[in-house]
Amino acid sequence: MITTSEPLNELIVEIAGIDRLAIDTEADSLHCYFEKLCLIQLSIPGKDVLIDPLAGFSIEPFCEELARHELIIHGADYDLRLLARAGNLKATRIFDTMIAARLTGRTEFSLAALLAANFGVTLAKQSQKANWARRPLPPQMLEYAVKDTQYLLPLAEKLEGELRAMGRMEWFAQSCEKAIASAASTRVRDAANAWRISGSSDLHGRAAAVLQALWHWRDREARTADRPPFHILHNEQLIACAQAFDTGNAEIPRHLTGTRRDRFVAAAEQGLKVPEAEWPQPVRKPRSRPTGEQQRLFNHYKTERDKAAARLSLDPSLIAPKAAIEAIAANPAEACEKMMPWQRALLGITD
Repeated sequence: MITTSEPLNELIVEIAGIDRLAIDTEADSLHCYFEKLCLIQLSIPGKDVLIDPLAGFSIEPFCEELARHELIIHGADYDLRLLARAGNLKATRIFDTMIAARLTGRTEFSLAALLAANFGVTLAKQSQKANWARRPLPPQMLEYAVKDTQYLLPLAEKLEGELRAMGRMEWFAQSCEKAIASAASTRVRDAANAWRISGSSDLHGRAAAVLQALWHWRDREARTADRPPFHILHNEQLIACAQAFDTGNAEIPRHLTGTRRDRFVAAAEQGLKVPEAEWPQPVRKPRSRPTGEQQRLFNHYKTERDKAAARLSLDPSLIAPKAAIEAIAANPAEACEKMMPWQRALLGITD
């Protein structure tokens, strides 16, 4: 476990001559409102290293070095975003073992499934949702963390061999390039509609206004306590409370006490007082009926996709999900720009 800058600098020198590095990260999003990078796992031939980014030293020099290597990661998007935010990582090459596994035709492609199938290794599930910000980390969590990268190098070699034998390495290269670009993009939160949680569309009128007020109450409470919103109140409870207040049958959740309970009630009452003219309105995305030509194109490309998927033993959505085919039928030029060349080729779309 590296907890100071000196051994980290020594590690940077050590990995300089090694092209492939197995990387993983752990964060505390299930335990905090303000998510932070809590652990970095690194494996090279014959050595596994844990780096503690909470120990008070900069990881930017390490991330600068990482950018010079091919990073073997399982499901790269989340890890790349975490490392970019915490250490300004600008990845240039990755080997995403999840993408590789899917392109070989595997239907079970979680890391746990791949390690069990290929190496007989079992990952302890109880550590998946553990609080990685706790210190010191207990032995079982450290063991889990090490296993996350310990087998990625041989796993990558195995998957690469299969992809080369199948003639799909170019598909894989394009997919990894797209994954890097996607992780580097900025996700913009729709603040105005963030309160529209799953199930909120079932609430109308004043009940929706109460839900909106309660959602903002929960968000403030979570921010103040630095806890995930669901630690304050689950989405299902928020919806049930909004409905109950709207019908005059409110029951305060028992775990809400003291001033937090008072603020909860005040928020609900504020929602009840919202004038009818200001009640939230349902959001309906305009959806026009496809023309005859668009329906013909959709059917054509769906048929081509399904034939290719069956022939290649691939998940059809890996070639093109339904939404992508609909987009192609509606606006071929724009939709095709978002697809990778190998996907377009399997659909019979020429540049």
